[in-house]
Amino acid sequence: MSLESEVDLPAGAVLPGALPDALRAELIAFRRDLHMHPELGNQEFRTTAAIKERLVRAGLKPRVLAVGTGLVCDIGVQGEQWDGGPSMLALRADIDGLPIPDTKTECAYRSTVPDRAHACGHDVHTTVVLGAGLVLAELDKRGQLPRPVRLIFQPAEEVLPGGAADAIKCGALEGVGAIIAVHCDPRVDAGKIGLREGPITSACDRLEIGLDGPGGHTARPHLTTDLVTAAARVVTDVPALVGRRFDSRSGLAITWGRIESGHAPNVIPQHAELSGTVRCLDIEAWRQAPDVVVAAIDEIANLHRAKSEINYVRGVPPVVNEPGVTELLRDAMIARRGVDSVVGTEQSLGGEDFSWYLEHVPGAMARLGVRTPGERQIRDLHQGDFDVDESAITVGVELFTAAALVNGLR
Repeated sequence: MSLESEVDLPAGAVLPGALPDALRAELIAFRRDLHMHPELGNQEFRTTAAIKERLVRAGLKPRVLAVGTGLVCDIGVQGEQWDGGPSMLALRADIDGLPIPDTKTECAYRSTVPDRAHACGHDVHTTVVLGAGLVLAELDKRGQLPRPVRLIFQPAEEVLPGGAADAIKCGALEGVGAIIAVHCDPRVDAGKIGLREGPITSACDRLEIGLDGPGGHTARPHLTTDLVTAAARVVTDVPALVGRRFDSRSGLAITWGRIESGHAPNVIPQHAELSGTVRCLDIEAWRQAPDVVVAAIDEIANLHRAKSEINYVRGVPPVVNEPGVTELLRDAMIARRGVDSVVGTEQSLGGEDFSWYLEHVPGAMARLGVRTPGERQIRDLHQGDFDVDESAITVGVELFTAAALVNGLR
């Protein structure tokens, strides 16, 4: 591998590690292979094996997590594990896909697995961290890596409360002083990243509700529990009621994804099911949300004489970018691509289990632009036609390698 290009840091130091053309082509092919073979959370055996094989071929010693999928790999460490204190910078990727069909019609690398797709860009995240690891391993051989780095390939980000908690239990943060990640953003042009200090994502919980009543004839709703109406009122009234019990600046929102009840037009059913998400911008409101939401559901259900069974599934808190690590990402990107390559970004209502790492170490997530400049159509996340401008892979690799080098020079 040849690392010929060098970029000057703002302070005048030399920053090696630009991405060679041969590796760039290899990484695009690797990403397309992952895109064709998406695997759901905790089932990423093929993905884990592919990552491991490439790291081993580079002379590294990856370790598969005890949960069976995902792995960590240290670079610049003498021996099997780092024991020099919490000073490593960790680069994190999530490796799982989504249980939705790939609807791209004219794409040679569309998913080959029915009802499975890399529609959130995790194939890109994985490829970026792999590519950064390969470049940093080469720099380490040359004596140009100033501080050890850990690669974390995490399973099950899409499975609440997230595979990050399992990775942490498996020791992924031992010896780590800070952690960084990227997330694909189809609203930002390829060649740029979006940064924000403080909260950049929201909390996200899952809500599952069962409503029950005696059932009956639709000619006599007054003699029974009109369960369909009760379910409809829960759908409409609970978000409104909860919205009056939190400061509107907390951004708490309940959105329904599923409602099922009944089989015949003239039969009032005995059971209804609803499920959705509770999202929140503010961490204090998130901590109060379960009690308030459950109470509101019970109130509306009781009003319509329906018995409620509620399963409130805790998800993830907001990702809160630590200022110092955010500045590291900003400095690294500017060193590679100049000041115009960094743009501001808003806090999103999407959830991300990267937040669990930040409960233990400082860190930051950047939004990686994946939209082809000038393209008007937005292929949004979690949609079957999602795809990226693959030049973003190079940008992500260069961002992470620069961050590792700048961090080591501080």
